[in-house]
Amino acid sequence: MLEQRIQQHFIDSADLKYQTGPVLSKPISQAMQAILACVTSGGKVLACGAGVSGLLAAQFAAQFVGRFERERPELGAIALPGDATDPAADSADAADADRFARQVRALGQAGDVLLALSVSGQSAPVLAAVTAAHERDMTVVALLGNAASGAGGAIGRALRETDVQISVPHERAARIHEIHQIALHCLCDGVDAQLLGEQEASS
Repeated sequence: MLEQRIQQHFIDSADLKYQTGPVLSKPISQAMQAILACVTSGGKVLACGAGVSGLLAAQFAAQFVGRFERERPELGAIALPGDATDPAADSADAADADRFARQVRALGQAGDVLLALSVSGQSAPVLAAVTAAHERDMTVVALLGNAASGAGGAIGRALRETDVQISVPHERAARIHEIHQIALHCLCDGVDAQLLGEQEASS
C-alpha cells in the first residue's frame, strides 16, 4: 500500500510535467529573455518566495551567481530572506507583509527583475514586493499556481503587460513546487545557452 502511494507521487508528477510543458514553454521563454536582457545590461535578479517557495528562490540565486551546469562568469542574483517556516506566508494574512517590499525598495533599481514565487498567488509579502518592484520600474517574473481558479490570484492580477506570469494549472502545493523548480532550471539553462551557446551541459 505504501509503495503504491509512493509510486503514485511519481506518476502524478510526471503527468503534470507532460501536461504543462507545452503550456508553460512560452512564458518560461519570455521570462528567460527578460532575465537575460536584465543581466546583460548590468542588472540583477531579486528573488523571493512565500514560505517554502523561498527555498526555491534561494536555490535559483545560488545557481545564478555560481553555476547551473556549466562554468560561466557570475550573474547577479540575490535571494531576499523570508521565513520559510511561516505557515501563513503564502496567504493574504501573512505577518510582516512588507518584509520583501522593504528589501526591493532598498536594493532594486530600474531594469532589475523581481522573480516572485507564490503557490497560492495570494501571498501578502510577495504581492507587496511586486508593487515595490513596479515603483522601481522593475520587470516582474511571477511563478504562481492555482491558475485554474483564477489568473494567478491577487499577484497575477497585479502584474503589468510587461511582466511575465508562469502559472501552474494545479491546486496541490507539492506538484506546483515541482513545476516551479523545473521552470527555474529552464531559466538557468536558457540563460546559459544564450550566453555560452547550445553545447551539451557538463554533468
